Amino acid sequence: MKKIVETERLVLAEAEVKDYPFFRKLLNSPNWIQFIGDRGVKTNQQAKDYIKSNLIASYKNNGYGLYKMCLKSSLEPIGICGLVKRDYLDDPDIGFAILPEQEGKGYTHEASLSILAYGKEKLKLPRILAITTDENIGSQKLIRKIGLLENGTIKPKTDKEEYLLFST
Repeated sequence: MKKIVETERLVLAEAEVKDYPFFRKLLNSPNWIQFIGDRGVKTNQQAKDYIKSNLIASYKNNGYGLYKMCLKSSLEPIGICGLVKRDYLDDPDIGFAILPEQEGKGYTHEASLSILAYGKEKLKLPRILAITTDENIGSQKLIRKIGLLENGTIKPKTDKEEYLLFST
C-alpha cells in the first residue's frame, strides 16, 4: 500500500487493482450515481479497468489523483479523496466520495483537510479548486467547511451541466 497521508482516523493511499470490489461498490452507490454520474462500472473487470485507466493513470500522468480513504484501525476502504486534473480547469480540484454507511462521521472532512495540506505543502500547488452541482448541498457544505470560497460557475464544453466553482 502506497500511503499518501495519514490522519487521526484515516490512511489515504493509492488505489490498487485488487481494490476492485470496493470501487465497484462505491461507483454504484446512490450518491455517486446521483451527484457524480453512472460510470457504467457493473462488473469486476470494469472496476479493474476503471482503477487502471482513471486512478493509476492519474498518479503516473499528474503525480496525484484520487486516493482510497481507509480506516486506520482496519485499513478497510470507505471512500475516496484526492485531487483531479480536468482539461477544463486551470488547477487541480479536490474530489471526494464515501460509502453511504460511513456518511456523517466526519471522515470526508478529515480526509479533505489532509489532501488540501498535501496539495499545498508537498505538491506546492498554488491553488486548489472544487466543483459541484447546485443540487449537491452536502458537497457544497463540506467544500465551504474546508475553507474554499465560491468563485462563480463553470460549464465544460463536454457537459450539459453547469457547476459551482470554488477556490482556495
